[in-house]
Amino acid sequence: MQNITVTLSLRSIDYPGNATDHAALLVIKSQLKVPSNWVLSSWNDSIHHCSWEGVKCGRKHKRVTLLDLSSRGLAGTISPFIGNLSFLKILNLYNNSLYGEIPTQLGHLIRLNELRLYNNTLIGEIPANISRCVNLRVFYLANNKLEGKLPTGLGALSKLTDFRVKINHLKGSFFDIIQNLTSLVTIIADENSFTGTIPSSIGRMQNLTNLEVAANQLSGTLPTSLFNISSLQMLDFAVNQLHGELPADVGVNIPRLTWFNLVENNFTGIIPITIQNLTILEFIAFGYNNFVGNVPSYFGNFHNLNYLSLGGNFIEGDINFIDTLVNCSHLSVLHLGTNHISGILPKSIANLSTSLEILDIGNTQISGKIPEGITNLNNLELLWMDNCKLTGSIPQDFGKLYKLEQLYLDSNNLKGKIPNSMANLSRLSWLFLDDNILEGSIPPNLGNCQSLLYLYLSQNELNGTFGNELFEGSASFVRVDLSQNHLEGSLPLEMSKQSNLQVLGLSSNKLSDIIPDSLGDCSDLQYLYMDGNSFQGNIPSSFASLTSLLEIDLSQNNLSGPIPAFFSKFPTLYYLNLSDNDFEGSVPTNSVFANASAVFVAGNNILCGGIKQLHLPKCIEKKSSGKKKRIMSHALKLIIPIVGALFGMVAIASGLYLACLKKKKSPLSSGSMMGIVTMKVSYDMLLKATADFSSENLVGMGSFGSVFKGVLDGKTVAVKVLNLQRRCASKSFMAECNALRNVRHRNLISIITACSSIDFQRNDFRALVYEFMPNGSLDKWLHGGDRNMSLAQRVDVAIDVAHAISYLHHECETPIVHCDLKPSNILLDNDMVAHVGDFGLARFLTQPRHPNQSSTIGIKGTIGYAAPEYGIGSEPSTKGDVYSYGILLLELMTGKSPTDNMFDEGYSLHKHAEAALSDQVLQIVDPLLEEDNITEEADDRRAIQDELQRREECINAVISVGVSCSNHQPQERMKIVDATNRLQSARDKLVNARNRRNLPARALMVTGE
Repeated sequence: MQNITVTLSLRSIDYPGNATDHAALLVIKSQLKVPSNWVLSSWNDSIHHCSWEGVKCGRKHKRVTLLDLSSRGLAGTISPFIGNLSFLKILNLYNNSLYGEIPTQLGHLIRLNELRLYNNTLIGEIPANISRCVNLRVFYLANNKLEGKLPTGLGALSKLTDFRVKINHLKGSFFDIIQNLTSLVTIIADENSFTGTIPSSIGRMQNLTNLEVAANQLSGTLPTSLFNISSLQMLDFAVNQLHGELPADVGVNIPRLTWFNLVENNFTGIIPITIQNLTILEFIAFGYNNFVGNVPSYFGNFHNLNYLSLGGNFIEGDINFIDTLVNCSHLSVLHLGTNHISGILPKSIANLSTSLEILDIGNTQISGKIPEGITNLNNLELLWMDNCKLTGSIPQDFGKLYKLEQLYLDSNNLKGKIPNSMANLSRLSWLFLDDNILEGSIPPNLGNCQSLLYLYLSQNELNGTFGNELFEGSASFVRVDLSQNHLEGSLPLEMSKQSNLQVLGLSSNKLSDIIPDSLGDCSDLQYLYMDGNSFQGNIPSSFASLTSLLEIDLSQNNLSGPIPAFFSKFPTLYYLNLSDNDFEGSVPTNSVFANASAVFVAGNNILCGGIKQLHLPKCIEKKSSGKKKRIMSHALKLIIPIVGALFGMVAIASGLYLACLKKKKSPLSSGSMMGIVTMKVSYDMLLKATADFSSENLVGMGSFGSVFKGVLDGKTVAVKVLNLQRRCASKSFMAECNALRNVRHRNLISIITACSSIDFQRNDFRALVYEFMPNGSLDKWLHGGDRNMSLAQRVDVAIDVAHAISYLHHECETPIVHCDLKPSNILLDNDMVAHVGDFGLARFLTQPRHPNQSSTIGIKGTIGYAAPEYGIGSEPSTKGDVYSYGILLLELMTGKSPTDNMFDEGYSLHKHAEAALSDQVLQIVDPLLEEDNITEEADDRRAIQDELQRREECINAVISVGVSCSNHQPQERMKIVDATNRLQSARDKLVNARNRRNLPARALMVTGE
């Protein structure tokens, strides 16, 4: 136990109970960080410690029996002195930001009944001597970062009734440890890495009501004895590796079961008929297994049924069985897609529960027309009827489904016009109507769907002019695909309003005229397809700002003029098709033009130059006559001094102007804030925006301050309040302001404004206001309590961060080194797009560098992510950021932090990954790495092997890049541009053959609490 001395100023008569408790409480408080002065303000010598906030004592001996500091916004560690509260029965520290390890001294609390430490960031292993707490009944450590195996001594806690450890990094055999705890009522252990099988001895737990072990690595079959526990109410085995057939008598002896979740396993056989006995079932999820047989007809007898998922199996039958579900008046989710269900879609579908929110019958053989009455289901949010054989037209009153957010009707045989009423769907964000026979013009008011992000209308018979209304409305598109239609006319100037547009498909239409300059304002564009039209004129010079482009296809048009040299400066461009046009002049040879498999220029008869693989003629330089040379010489003699004089005048005027500005501006003027401010804010405004910087709005704590969620002028923002008591906090504030004031990139956190003021106590106050990132940090997704990330999402994040680094290093006027790249500094927005933040250690690479010109503060980065050369005093460099990025890639794939306990004595994350390259990568990959829906693209599993191979190749590629970037020697590290290209290529191969919908099965998996 650490040496901490506490001096007691009160006499024992003031504390008739044991003074040990008083002393222990003071030490406990000393190791906690409170969010504001009022929290724990009663913990002082003015009143008895039994009257302190969150403390209760026994009547007789005045010994502390309860300590409840839950939901107080506390940070810090749990003091080992907690073990001195020897009469403690209840310890509640949940819903805080406590970190560090659980002290082993908890094992001294032999009277402890209830232990609740959930929703913190505790690390390390569960103390082995917790087995001494023989009276423990409630054991609740969920939502932390605990790791290692469960202590074997847990099996001795015979009084345990409630055991919850979900969302941690625990591993090892699970049921072998707890199988003898026959008093258990609740077991919740979802989202860990537990292994092993479910033993038949589990049948001895006759008090068990909840058994939830989803998202682990359990294997084997479900023992028959499990279904003899008559008290069971919830069974959740989703996302494991269980297999075999369900016992035939599965529904005979568990009449109280309300929740049955088997999603994403490998179960086979038919769904047992005895399930019809479970008449109070509310939640049935058997999706994404290998079940066969006909659709059970008895589900309609489950009048409490709320959720039914059978999708992603080999179930057969007629869709008319929907008639039996009409009596399920509480049904909110019906997921039947990706099965062998057929038949004509019945009109009775309109009579399903009006509570229905999700309806999925896509990827089936269902035919017929969409019933007009389907609009009665006015609570629908997701409607998936894609890849079927539907005919007829889309009901004209579809606009009545005003809560609809996603609509998939693609890959059918629908005809007629797109209903104008679609414009009433204000919540609609995904609209997929492609690959049908729809005709007529695009409804002009469709652009008024303010939430619409993804619009796919390709492969139809749409015609008419390309209306301005689509792009000048309130919709802010991310992806638009109108390819393979009969649209005509010119592109509207209003395209410039679509600043978030990433994908634009206009291929194979009848569009003409010049390409407007306004398209260059869509600076986030990554994929641009305009081939197979009649565009003419030059490629606009405004395209130079489309530096995020990955693919561009302008082939089969009437474009002319030179090929712009700026294409060779696009860092991520890997596909450029300019064939079958009238371009002229020389073809560049660098960057994307150096790869013959990435550039296509055939059919441009007057092009020349380029790399030899393009087989173009050499360019011939035209020689000027002597007379022209003399004329030019005389002209230059006149022009040069005039231009020189003009430049001189401009330079003098600029200098005087800047000098005046310097006199007028204060370095920390709240009105200008070094060019980054877009709105003025005061301390009072930020105080109100964050509800007095309340603990409820505290979303994170960093090295130099705390971050609060707030609402400013109706906009949700993140407010970073600097702790000016911390050394170098002010320098961090200045560094972040300087770094962010002149940078703008979709993958960098956007700063809205800054505040340099004083608070109501006349203390200095510094704060930065950023756009709020609703999906939090990457660290929480990898190691915290958030949902698991798929492989595609992780690679997307890796590419996003690479774009940000490349921009900072190569595209800023003065290169910037971030110096602190790590998961906690990477934030995710609503669409899971990554944004690099926290520039408190950022450094400008000026040449030459002034000795004092540095924004680096202390150690250049965080241990484990900082480049090794920084440890011997090397200056910050772009190669240092590349090292941090390499470690980040390895952490994304392995789920292991570089400071994990397994890495010591010279063994590092880099070496761990390097040793596994090529043939062992799957052995080190993150166990929680979600396997995307690999069955969605094939009716019969024949494509599974190809999908698995693509996944392995992608993982291998990412780990290979991570190893190369994190090389010990700076000169041997991969260039960030090359890393980006490698990752993008791996990502493209991964999604090559997938259904574009690409919805993971886990989106339909719900785990209970």
